[in-house]
Amino acid sequence: MLRSMTLFFNRLVQRYLPDAFLFAIILTFVVFVLGIGFTGSSPAEMVKYWGNGFWDLLAFAMQMSLIVVTGYILANSPMIKSLLTRISKFATTPGQAILLVTFISAVACLINYGFGLVVGALLAIHVAKRVPSVDYRLLMASAYSGFLLWHGGLSGSIPLTIATEGHFMENSMGIIPITRTLFSGMNLFIVLTLLITLPLLNRLLMNSANDLAAQNNSDLINRETYTQNSEPAAIPKKPTPAERLENSTLISLVIGLLGLSFVIYHFAKNGLDLNINIVNFTFLFLGIIFHKSPRQFLDSVSDAVKNAGGIIIQFPFYAGIMGMMVASGLSEQMSLWFVSISNDFTLPLLTFISAGIVNIFVPSGGGQWVVQAPIMIPAALELGVDTAKTAMAVAWGDAWTNMIQPFWALPLLAIAGLKVKDIMSFCVIILLWSFIPISIGLLFL
Repeated sequence: MLRSMTLFFNRLVQRYLPDAFLFAIILTFVVFVLGIGFTGSSPAEMVKYWGNGFWDLLAFAMQMSLIVVTGYILANSPMIKSLLTRISKFATTPGQAILLVTFISAVACLINYGFGLVVGALLAIHVAKRVPSVDYRLLMASAYSGFLLWHGGLSGSIPLTIATEGHFMENSMGIIPITRTLFSGMNLFIVLTLLITLPLLNRLLMNSANDLAAQNNSDLINRETYTQNSEPAAIPKKPTPAERLENSTLISLVIGLLGLSFVIYHFAKNGLDLNINIVNFTFLFLGIIFHKSPRQFLDSVSDAVKNAGGIIIQFPFYAGIMGMMVASGLSEQMSLWFVSISNDFTLPLLTFISAGIVNIFVPSGGGQWVVQAPIMIPAALELGVDTAKTAMAVAWGDAWTNMIQPFWALPLLAIAGLKVKDIMSFCVIILLWSFIPISIGLLFL
């Protein structure tokens, strides 16, 4: 049955799923029409909402571009290549490769979502080179499946937001510590169940992957740009003063240690605050040190920036979609409809489903909370439902449909050199399975 389902979804995505950029454009048209049809907004107003929101994700787009660039730079250094190669030695068969990549990616995403995306993709590449018989597309889908757990982990934006004094919903729900969200029995059940079952599910998908093979693994792996130009350029026999600076190990060491001193200060002051900026900061300065000279570092940068093109051009379109969803009231109407059919037992589950649908159009945990919290939290209070569970229902809904939303897959796909349709049939199966443990947790725990 699993093989039949995977083959069915593969036929659909291969035939009908366009490139990730076209997917964003199609979503733009869909939201534009829905906004006119369901909110009473005029075409001119929808154009205004779209244009006004178009540049709202510039800072975030830069962060995600740097995740790809700094992750590539760090992983392209001799030291990290050696480390990832040693880890990849734990896998000697295709089945072990799938299990290893899924588990490591999931644990890394529980620590930090950006860190997990990069580590999962880079480890998958090393494992694929060591076990060339493993299906490369399934291996990358396995790496991406770990991202499903991120909102139940230490970088989950919604649970961290409501645990922070002064958050915008504090008057309604107060400050909710992470002991009631991330470390609740409900969340621990979902996280541990997915952590155990996702590697096994991906392992079961191997038979389907063999049936879907359309290209040799070597062809797919050669499409990714990781490790290109990894050999350092030769130093001239009679270098000029400028060339001495460019090849100076001392300069890289000094600026690298300066950066790492701030990283130490950050964690000493803030504890385990592993946000996206500090991850990028750490990757950047470790990359400078590990490449030994500015010249080698800059050569790696030149290769790395080629992978960020999809993120740079697509994120503004998603910002425009979010602008139309929020300003027109379309996202609010979606949430209100789910509230209208809920009771005290079903509200967490229906909140989760509504958040999953909204996430397809507003693929940002923090942005989605701003949209849904003013609707879902008053409903929870009125029905007597735990507000912490309601907040986590939104968080898990946001994480759930990331499996079929290309937005978050872009960094991983850029590193892997794959297209979204290469992994989507596997991701649909992962989406369907994960609905079960998440629903059980929200309804009964």
